[in-house]
Amino acid sequence: MHIPLFGKSLDTLFLIAGPCVIESEAHAMKMAEAIRVEAEKVGLPYIFKASYDKANRSSIHSFRGLGMEEGLRVLQKIRETQGVPVLTDIHDTEQAAIAAEVADVIQIPAFLSRQTDLLVAAARTGRTVNVKKGQFMAPWDMKNVVEKIRHAGGAQGIDPWLTERGATFGYNNLVVDMRGFPIMREYGCPVVYDVTHSIQRPGGLGTASAGDSQFIEPMARAGVGCGVDGIFMEVHDDPANALSDGPNALPLDRLPALLRQLRAIDEIRRSAA
Repeated sequence: MHIPLFGKSLDTLFLIAGPCVIESEAHAMKMAEAIRVEAEKVGLPYIFKASYDKANRSSIHSFRGLGMEEGLRVLQKIRETQGVPVLTDIHDTEQAAIAAEVADVIQIPAFLSRQTDLLVAAARTGRTVNVKKGQFMAPWDMKNVVEKIRHAGGAQGIDPWLTERGATFGYNNLVVDMRGFPIMREYGCPVVYDVTHSIQRPGGLGTASAGDSQFIEPMARAGVGCGVDGIFMEVHDDPANALSDGPNALPLDRLPALLRQLRAIDEIRRSAA
């Protein structure tokens, strides 16, 4: 599938990975370099991701990030020093144009995936727009999201990326319906699997989210086998002490083996297609 961000039709999986939130400049730089090196070893195009502000935390006391100005400065530095595209979230229409000055990919959080004004503002920046599928939305609901962005993008020919991150299943639990991947690919957009958020247990710790990181590898392998274009993972060198989403983050030392597995599965799938 043609991925304009990379300037060509990719014949391999691409990777979106990084810590949940920018904890500090030093930590973000360290993670960006470490993940880039591992992605290059297996030949996967890589996009660094991290949020400058986590606006939808369970508790008022949760760490939200460094703020927009400082966060974008850090992302710009990573973009320049590591030579990789960067992705970050926006939460209101006024943030779109500002974030677009730095971010190669503007991400719409799952809880905001139906917010028309936000989608339109993101599309009008001309940047790639990655929309997280709401936990309350069916795969076929995302066709309307695609139409909003294509309409707003106009002559720029904006096609969003659609990211699966699980559907609410009772309280504090998510499940992933793998049928959603081929369904969403029918809309002609790249489809991404956010594997680490799909094993999250939202609000499971009362004032923070819990997670089951032991399931990251099998779920990631299943998603790539289903034919996703990209894989999204929150990766941290010390999840136990992460300032956000540590319980569902992939420990950095488990990343190399998983990337080798995912690249191998992707190659087999493409050769058999």
